[in-house]
Amino acid sequence: MKKSSQLPEIVQALLDAKIYPDKPEKIGLAQTQMSFVFLTGAYVYKIKKPVNLGYLDYTTLQKRHFYCQREVKLNKRLCPETYLGVVPIVRKGGRILIGGQGETIEYAVKMRQLAQEKMMGTLLDNNQVSAAMVTRVAQKLAEFHKKAETSHTISAFGDLNTITQNTAENFSQTIQYIGTTISQEKHQRISDYANRFLKNNAPLFQKRLDGGKIKDCHGDLHAAHICFTDDICIYDCIEFNDRFRYGDIAAEVAFLAMDLDHYGQSDLSHSFVDAYITFSQDKELLKLLNFYKCYRAYVRGKVEGFKLNDPHISEEEKTGVLAVAREYLELAASYT
Repeated sequence: MKKSSQLPEIVQALLDAKIYPDKPEKIGLAQTQMSFVFLTGAYVYKIKKPVNLGYLDYTTLQKRHFYCQREVKLNKRLCPETYLGVVPIVRKGGRILIGGQGETIEYAVKMRQLAQEKMMGTLLDNNQVSAAMVTRVAQKLAEFHKKAETSHTISAFGDLNTITQNTAENFSQTIQYIGTTISQEKHQRISDYANRFLKNNAPLFQKRLDGGKIKDCHGDLHAAHICFTDDICIYDCIEFNDRFRYGDIAAEVAFLAMDLDHYGQSDLSHSFVDAYITFSQDKELLKLLNFYKCYRAYVRGKVEGFKLNDPHISEEEKTGVLAVAREYLELAASYT
């Protein structure tokens, strides 16, 4: 983690337990490319970085407030008890405080803090995930997809041109990382595979669109976003760009199946897909599974690579980031 003197003023302020309404004993800080996340033990407070990454724009307070509200609303679909609301961060008499009267200088999403030891990623690291557990996830996901919103607007995101745009964006946004996270040969091989699959399967993509398989999904369904609470909590969906959340349910299933492969748990990956097909009766998604696994692995590798340019992430952390980015991009190549 960066020294506190190198962090923005508001982040330094939020590391002080005295400004929190519940006066926690200590504060932990985690961060992604787009957020600072403060862990208090009972609650999590998440603020958005004032960045424009092309595919998201958090550059104004108004936009950050809008996307905080959107994050809470969308995540209540699959994790209703965890997302508590949006709280203002104010400046009053020279002090920064969470909630209360004063000039609002930022907004935070407030959540209940989930137990780290119950996260699927942690459980996978300790070889504690069973076929029965991924079957429960598959059932919850199939039920969610059945009810998930669809419309003419949403279905348009399953159009071949849109999918082609998404894959092309992947490859253009990783050109700068050739030689760092991915080799020129693999970059070209994956690009050629994706373009060939899209060209050869145009009727299949159209059939999925016509069949109502394009839904308002979660959009970021990997192991780190699943917690085995009393119920299963699937959290941290994509709120910042509808294009990344609207898509074929096959792409969502492929995301978690790919991540289970990444953890070296291909048996669990197969169990999850088989269970999902049983609950949804969508056998056709198998024809798209490898393509979307490749696409999702590439996205994960790309997003990890973006962190290498983040000034708030230490060089030590970036060593680990680089390794993870390479792993996902290697996995993407394996699906070709």
